Amino acid sequence: MSCNLIARLRGGLLLGALGVLVGGAVAPAVAAPAPTSAAAPAGSGHAQYFEHYEGTQTCIACHRDEAVAFFGSQHYQWRGEAPGIVNAHGQKLGKINTINDFCTNPEASWIGLTRNSRGEVLSKGCSACHAGLGELPVPEESPAQLANIDCLICHAAGYNRDLYPKEGGGWQWRPVLWKNQVGLDSVAKRISMPERKMCLRCHAGSGGGPNFKRGDLEYALADPPPELDVHMATTGNNMQCVDCHAGEDHRVKGRGTDLAGTDAPGPRLTCDGCHGEAPHGVPALDAHTARVYCTTCHLPTFAKVDPTDMVRDWSTPVYNEEKDKYSAAITLQGNVTPVYAWFDGTTVAQLPREPARLGANGRVGMMLPHGTKADPGAKIYAFKLHRGKLPVLRDRRWIIPIVVEEFFADGEIDRAVKSAAKQFYGVDDAQYDWVDTDRYMGLFHEIPPATQALGCLDCHRPGGRMDWQALGYDGDPLAKLMVEKAGP
Repeated sequence: MSCNLIARLRGGLLLGALGVLVGGAVAPAVAAPAPTSAAAPAGSGHAQYFEHYEGTQTCIACHRDEAVAFFGSQHYQWRGEAPGIVNAHGQKLGKINTINDFCTNPEASWIGLTRNSRGEVLSKGCSACHAGLGELPVPEESPAQLANIDCLICHAAGYNRDLYPKEGGGWQWRPVLWKNQVGLDSVAKRISMPERKMCLRCHAGSGGGPNFKRGDLEYALADPPPELDVHMATTGNNMQCVDCHAGEDHRVKGRGTDLAGTDAPGPRLTCDGCHGEAPHGVPALDAHTARVYCTTCHLPTFAKVDPTDMVRDWSTPVYNEEKDKYSAAITLQGNVTPVYAWFDGTTVAQLPREPARLGANGRVGMMLPHGTKADPGAKIYAFKLHRGKLPVLRDRRWIIPIVVEEFFADGEIDRAVKSAAKQFYGVDDAQYDWVDTDRYMGLFHEIPPATQALGCLDCHRPGGRMDWQALGYDGDPLAKLMVEKAGP
């Protein structure tokens, strides 16, 4: 693009060209409709319903139907229907039976205390973020499984729990006040719908550290200013997670782009459910919404407070002397610019027991957005692109998880891989190689005020955000149109 053309862009030709490009005249900007305000979930005093909290049985005495519903949910089962995975072939999928490029798979590292050489606790297992009391979830309902549900982890703001040994062996999550009946009763009687801080207990710390996994779900969202998130800002809309995500019967709406299972098959959870399909009042901008998803423009960067894990290389153990702990080689980054790709609402997953598929870039796509420019149902979305390095069986080319808990203590990655291959696949003394991986993770939170959204020239200029050729264009479509309009 010539310097003269850039000058014309800045001189006012841009908006006129945008109007032609999307088929409408440019109108004066008007304010977009504000999202529905939501007060913090009201608490429900339960003092009149029970005298002493005696575990999940106290809740089930009145709420058995809710317990049964929750038992079948993604939050408990960690698997479910997978209509969003194009190669699921009817399987129920989720965290429990797939492999990711963060902590890989929870089953082999479910529960227990891992200590370093100084006796300090390094980890308590993946069940720390399961809404249960320590038993591995199974598909078959039983009294024991219902009793394993931990209602307070989502419904009591003052609740905290820790890991304790069980009589007869094994481990169990219990309230830290389990020996203080008065204190425990006080906490258990202050029940509410889930608040942000309850959801963030697990969702902000997943992947092994603050904001490591998602990139757009940080502990700061418990009490964010508008500049961090205009929807959740305590002094603004003060929306709770459940305002968007609550479904019927303890089901949660939304699967993002890289979750295998979904609690709510059916219409997808999208911004236009509240904002409509033409929220700007400017035809040139509103027409973009047919092919460009909202967060592509309205989320310029992510990981604004805590840096996020952008690369995790399990082939290279790293020792932290201060913590006396081993980890994968992790690259953290803050204020990250998203990458952009077409997404039609479905995903291609690299599933266990399927040979690893190498893309044109020589990497295995653990979760790849499905859709192209030619697909009228696809839009350009903003993504966190997480890169990893994982083991793969040398003969079958199946991705192998890692028994991460023992690795944290001893750094023996070969043993951690072979142990996982034995537990997950039944393969003894596995021979394996290492492969590079990609995971595209949709970005939907931490939306700043509209004044901080991307401008036209953030994308429509040389060296702008969009890789137009990767998106299926010959070049910037606006620049092409403007050249045609300008003539020889």
